Amino acid sequence: MGLFGNILSKLGLGKKPAAAGTAPVSPVDVVAKLEALAKASKEKLDWKVSIVDLLKLLGLDSSIGARKDMATELGCPAEKMSDSAQMNMWLHKTVLQKIAENGGNIPSKFTK
Repeated sequence: MGLFGNILSKLGLGKKPAAAGTAPVSPVDVVAKLEALAKASKEKLDWKVSIVDLLKLLGLDSSIGARKDMATELGCPAEKMSDSAQMNMWLHKTVLQKIAENGGNIPSKFTK
């Protein structure tokens, strides 16, 4: 499982129903989970603007190598990969979009 899969797992997303005909999975309140983690954190982490802070909140590897791997996994354009700031901004937006696509309730202001 790639780093993005780990993010979904930590947030309780991306799980398929065990059998056909089961009740639909209700959206996960990702914002509430992340806000609670941020409040409990000893560090001041702002997941709303930083991919590094988002990964740290979830207890995941936030190193440049891990972020580059995840950017590659998610299809980051090559021109953004050579500039870590651009890659991080692309990655943050894309991760939040993909969380929303997988059942997380991410407000659209974070995914546009």
